[in-house]
Amino acid sequence: MAPNALKAALGAGLLSFPVTSFGGDGTFNERAYSEHVGWLSGFNASVLFAAGGTGEFFSLAPEEVPAIIRTAKASAGKTPIVSGCGYGTRIAVPLAKAAEEAGADGILLLPHYLIDAGQEGLYAHVKAVCDAVKIGVIVYNRDNSILSAETLARLCEACPNLIGFKDGSGDIALVRQITATMGDRLTYVGGMPTAELFADAYLGAGFSTYSSAVFNFVPKLAQEFYTALRANNRERTEAILKDFFYPFMKIRNRSKGYAVSAIKAGVRLVGFDAGPVRAPLTDLTDVEVEMLANLIAPYRT
Repeated sequence: MAPNALKAALGAGLLSFPVTSFGGDGTFNERAYSEHVGWLSGFNASVLFAAGGTGEFFSLAPEEVPAIIRTAKASAGKTPIVSGCGYGTRIAVPLAKAAEEAGADGILLLPHYLIDAGQEGLYAHVKAVCDAVKIGVIVYNRDNSILSAETLARLCEACPNLIGFKDGSGDIALVRQITATMGDRLTYVGGMPTAELFADAYLGAGFSTYSSAVFNFVPKLAQEFYTALRANNRERTEAILKDFFYPFMKIRNRSKGYAVSAIKAGVRLVGFDAGPVRAPLTDLTDVEVEMLANLIAPYRT
């Protein structure tokens, strides 16, 4: 997919990140993953992100990513597939190339590993990844990787295939400066954990879409919330927040890492063999799984 076509697809609707299915021995479960991605592709996500944050990118070996991308591409029909990418530049560049060779329509560049970096270092890192591939690149502001508006503008000038900006920092002042500075040069994606909780604020800051983790197991509800948000139907969005998302947040907040673990539990509850999370994450307890099952029961498709 050409970078500008991916840019348009990103802004055309709701996005999501399939969990990565693992077998009992902890290896990638291609069959289960294919079944789940194929099911998700029937619920009109504009783009799916394989091996992303919710897909446990941080626990994958770089050599595992291409197989995940190939499986996603084979299972998603016409839905574009963006690959997760990250770590230091010497890992990220060959990983981006491998994802492109595996058929990825774009790259999501997640934060580099562990240490903070200054703006010049971040500029060099993002530019190296953009220069390594011909497909579109989305950069993710979060945690230790925060691009300033000025650095992002420089990157947009230097890298024609930098087509998207995703934010998980929650710094509305910064993201509003970025959208005001860059205008329609980029597509803007909300990326806070359980993004629906922040979607209204990000819409007001100039973001057209966001990535929904719960789309993994309640895709109809996720699409209903997105549609109501875009229609400014506050009565419906607030009802869904109160009935589903705030109770889900309470489960998610019971332990660190549950922003991923609770999603994977939800996928298992709706009938897909997603397997366990990989260490250092831990799965929900039996009590927490029961809490989640009760919450999602009215929304199962």
